[in-house]
Amino acid sequence: MITSQKHLDFLAGPMREKPVGSLAGIGEALGKKLEERGFDKAYVVLGQFLVLKKDEDLFREWLKDACGANAKQSRDCFGCLREWCDAFL
Repeated sequence: MITSQKHLDFLAGPMREKPVGSLAGIGEALGKKLEERGFDKAYVVLGQFLVLKKDEDLFREWLKDACGANAKQSRDCFGCLREWCDAFL
C-alpha cells in the first residue's frame, strides 16, 4: 500500500481540531458532504469509526452511504484512522 503525504501528515500528531478534510481519502467534495451531515471534524468521524468497532466493512459502507466515497477513498480513510488509533489509543 502506498501511503500518501496527507496520510503521513495526519499520523504526525494528536487529532485535536483537525478538519474532516485532513483525513486521507477525504477531499474537498467529500469533506463538504460530511460537514453537511454533522461530521465537521476528524474526531467526529473517528467517533463513528469507534462506534462501528473499527470494522473495515462497516466503516467503509457507512462512509460510502454518508458521502459517496468510492472504494479507494474509503480504504484510505479507514487505513488512516486505523493507524492513528494504533499510534495514539
